[in-house]
Amino acid sequence: MTTGLARLEDLPLERGQRVLVRVDFNVPLRDGVVTDDLRITTALPTLEWLLERGARVVGCGHLGRPKGAPDPKYSMAPVAARLTELLGFDVPLAPAVTGPEVQAVVGELADGRMALLENLRFEPGETKNDPALARALVAGCDAYVNEAFGASHRSHASIVGPPGLVPSAGGRLLHREVDVLSRLLDGAAHPFVAVLGGAKVSDKLGVIDALLARCDTILVGGAMAFTFLVAQGHRIGDSLVEPDMLDECRRLLDTGRVRVPTDVVVAREMADDAESEVVAAGAMPDGWKGLDVGPDTADAFAAEVAAAATVLWNGPMGVFELAPFAAGTRRVAEAVADCPGFTVIGGGDSAAAIREFGLADRVDHVSTGGGASLEFIEQGDLPGLAALRAGMGRGERT
Repeated sequence: MTTGLARLEDLPLERGQRVLVRVDFNVPLRDGVVTDDLRITTALPTLEWLLERGARVVGCGHLGRPKGAPDPKYSMAPVAARLTELLGFDVPLAPAVTGPEVQAVVGELADGRMALLENLRFEPGETKNDPALARALVAGCDAYVNEAFGASHRSHASIVGPPGLVPSAGGRLLHREVDVLSRLLDGAAHPFVAVLGGAKVSDKLGVIDALLARCDTILVGGAMAFTFLVAQGHRIGDSLVEPDMLDECRRLLDTGRVRVPTDVVVAREMADDAESEVVAAGAMPDGWKGLDVGPDTADAFAAEVAAAATVLWNGPMGVFELAPFAAGTRRVAEAVADCPGFTVIGGGDSAAAIREFGLADRVDHVSTGGGASLEFIEQGDLPGLAALRAGMGRGERT
């Protein structure tokens, strides 16, 4: 799938040229401080490659979901502060996305230095894919780099617009993500086991079908498992269920390659101090809800993972943020970390869990894009990648 995706080395760059880099710095904050800088640190190889060659880098990205207008709560200021620490020089934050004040900040950049634009989603044209915003973003820039794999499933102005306007390429992280996920789609070693969690079957149906065409086994946990259990005729107490997905669940179960929990951890409430019990999957009492897979299921899933040559894990097994319901997710995380095969964490909550358990350095790849990785698996492409291939790539600037 990397065919047609230009790399950094393909850009016709000269020292002192200005490069717009779309980054995915949608990081968690607490009290105005970045609490998890994975999405920043994984972009550093691309930024440093450009800076070492004397480029004047203009970073742009989004944070949270402001409603198309400036909102101090979603300012990129904490990101600029963390970038300053990581790069070892001041990374100024432009006060807006476009306009004279932005040009003033960018115009003062020296060779090998970087500035960061304010939150792209302060501009309504970003999510509306306004061509005028794309033109304004690349005004005065000599090239564009997409290093925002995690946002490349969005047809937004900063993602799909610039490749048609200036020479463009994918960054190091974007290429790594595409290479790894393409390996899962074409040429994965077998047995290939996928572990899927999450709240709703409807959110993962397309991914499950895409994986069934390639996987040997799919292990289902999380809240979506309870719709499968209802499809098997089980009582699930007050657990989440999607009644309109029952026929689809039966169809998937009929393949014989989708496995669901045999025991679950239940509680009356979702709380750190909640009273919890382990019950058989078909014996969940009324008034109680399933909040984790049980120990027998966790051991069975771990055994499947241990024997796999390829593993994809996306979605926790339960509410791992709360101690009474973390054991299933931890057991799966440890199994993935111990697996000698090729192991991929598909971003999102699974990535948060594997880092929380201190196991991230023991898997082959932790994706930075939960929604993007799932869409890539389902569709085999993303709007941002298609734009890079259809854009000018190695061509001359217009």
